[in-house]
Amino acid sequence: MSLPIDPASPNAVSPLSAAGDRHFDGLADKFAASLYGGSRGELRLALLDRLLPEMLALHGQPLLDVGGGLGQLAAWFAARDHAVTLMEPSAEMLARARLALADAPVTFHQAPLQALPEVAPGPWPLIACHAVLEWLADPRAALATLADRLAPGGQLSLMVFNRDALRFSNVVKGNLEKALADRLEGKGLRRRLTPISPLTHAQVTAWSAECGLEIRGVAGIRIFHDYLRRPAESDADREALLALERRYCRVDPHWRLGRYLLYTLVRPESPPSADREPRP
Repeated sequence: MSLPIDPASPNAVSPLSAAGDRHFDGLADKFAASLYGGSRGELRLALLDRLLPEMLALHGQPLLDVGGGLGQLAAWFAARDHAVTLMEPSAEMLARARLALADAPVTFHQAPLQALPEVAPGPWPLIACHAVLEWLADPRAALATLADRLAPGGQLSLMVFNRDALRFSNVVKGNLEKALADRLEGKGLRRRLTPISPLTHAQVTAWSAECGLEIRGVAGIRIFHDYLRRPAESDADREALLALERRYCRVDPHWRLGRYLLYTLVRPESPPSADREPRP
């Protein structure tokens, strides 16, 4: 019989929060290795380095980084002269972000997304929320909370884990019954890192319209990499794969199977008319 883990231990794996969300205390090492380590993480960051300046109008405006994790995204914006406010619910993740960003113009808050109205009410000209909504019990309400913090004309850089890509990946791996039954969500148990609320493009489109946000751009992150039969091993193969990802990440239909979907959402200066459709 295994002994219970002391919640104060650095090796503790936090359960779901009171709101039913997945946080990452006790999982920082696994999180860093699984999501940012190796070719998957390198490719994700390389694509963001290319896409963020293309998809956002950046002019050094203050940035709110919600669910900032280990601080990679905050570091990218801070290096480009943005004053960053980083919010992260996990004490362990936040401690690592503080260490990594010790010399950067970043303000830190340990708080979940739901605390935005109290901790960082804004309005903000620029918000980033990458790979967060899929770990929440109610991502629809979370998007509404983010939208409420945007200033008129403000931009939200949103990245979500793609449910359709998760289904396709399961089929490729031979998990046919799981795909047929649509049992795709993780349970948030133990050390597994399958998101509890993977999202579809249709959901993001509908919820954005509900919040009065316009979709100004969309891209797929890792549209080919995660379906390779064997990983790219040589430098030449890795460069060729990166070139393919860059070429097709914003081309329909390829972007739709990105492991992550990256959006630029904008709160219009004036409310959109009732008959105006959101743009994909």
